[in-house]
Amino acid sequence: MTLLTGCSEGDGGAPKGRSGDDGPPPAPVSANSLAAERLIPERGVYFGISTLRTPFAPEETDLVAEKAGVRPNLLEYFVKWNEEYRPQAVDAAYEQTAVPLLTWEPWASKEAGTEQPEYALARITEGRHDPYIRRFAEDIRVHGRPLILRFAHEMNSTWFPWAEGRNGNRPGEYVRAWRHVHDVFTEAGADNVVWHWSPNILRTVEEVRLRPLYPGDQYVDLVGVTGYRRHEKTAGAVLDPALNEIRRITRRPILIAETGAKPGVEKAGWIADFFRWLDRNPDVVGFVWFERDTVQGGKQDWRFAETPGTQRAFRGGLEWVELARVPDGEPIRVGDSDLGESDRERSGLGRST
Repeated sequence: MTLLTGCSEGDGGAPKGRSGDDGPPPAPVSANSLAAERLIPERGVYFGISTLRTPFAPEETDLVAEKAGVRPNLLEYFVKWNEEYRPQAVDAAYEQTAVPLLTWEPWASKEAGTEQPEYALARITEGRHDPYIRRFAEDIRVHGRPLILRFAHEMNSTWFPWAEGRNGNRPGEYVRAWRHVHDVFTEAGADNVVWHWSPNILRTVEEVRLRPLYPGDQYVDLVGVTGYRRHEKTAGAVLDPALNEIRRITRRPILIAETGAKPGVEKAGWIADFFRWLDRNPDVVGFVWFERDTVQGGKQDWRFAETPGTQRAFRGGLEWVELARVPDGEPIRVGDSDLGESDRERSGLGRST
């Protein structure tokens, strides 16, 4: 059984550098599924992007590759709960030699705001959406190809209807909703999913603790954050407060689900520092750059290719990054996993609470 490497909790959870050899190696963490074994790299880093039409527009991926000097090997896209699973999206990602990252949002639309009672966490846990969840899970299982599923992200925020304190939600309901959705997938046999738990960075929501929002290692394969640079001079100033809190909760590997930098004279320097930060954090197995401006759905022009200077900084930093190998995307069927029964019991796979 493959072992996934997390980080050491010494020194406040800060890991040793990727290129250094001082200090003990991080403690291993068992994989919950064959999908996690396939998609979470033991070596190298995912360079992901989200563009306006990812993954259905290979020309957008090609353009990013041209500007970055390297092809992205992970593509992120977003699906609301009034949309069905689209196998074509997952196929399109693999056809571009990239892992699919599906951000699954339990709401009807952004325009409806944070008060959407139909999607309250309690309604999810009570099973009101089970027909949809089960259909989505069964479609994923039938399709078979492994994907990363980022469910109900930025749950520590105030801007989504699945946040506790919004939409009539109460403390403790987020974890119950997550576990319920996960259990429906387990019952459907959708073992080709890598579950990604991804809060927002702590800026503006410092009072919200992350531990009460964590579903538990048996329900999570990857952790990560959304974190954009607004005024900070270093990547660590943006990402470390949240990640160090997460590292005190779990040793699951980290995938930065969304990042980018606000325009300004310090943007190029921040981008260059991001890659130095990445080298110092070996438990970070990938990142997704939100390569969009305001016309394409960004609140700012987050693109690394905003200016020639920011593009050079990004290209220069990425040049030193070893990219993870992308698996072939062959379907995973029920019974494929080499996790034995005792391994499943230890990991808690499929456990209901």
